[in-house]
Amino acid sequence: MLPLVGLLVGIGIGLALDIPIPVAYSKYLGVAVLAALDSAIGGLRANLEMKFNEKLFFTGFFSNTLMAAFIVFMGDRLGIEVLYLAAVVAFGVRLFQNLALVRRHYFQRRHWE
Repeated sequence: MLPLVGLLVGIGIGLALDIPIPVAYSKYLGVAVLAALDSAIGGLRANLEMKFNEKLFFTGFFSNTLMAAFIVFMGDRLGIEVLYLAAVVAFGVRLFQNLALVRRHYFQRRHWE
């Protein structure tokens, strides 16, 4: 439950502060947010499955976010502007898979299947 609370607090702070992001960094921020959401939902899933490990969560959170930013950076430097789509697709697929597993877990817990 801790990852979900952290996610909601972070969204609330982000909406309250209203910090402008330069257009040049919009791809970086978008991919970083997607990687962070993937880690948060993955942490929620691991917690529901009683497999949550704080060290794995935090290292995964930061390594996923840094790798996503690195992919965007390399795409910009190599002149392949759409390379960031690789990270978007990878983290998007994982996000929806984790979300489906969380949903399935709640359905099984409540005997709705």
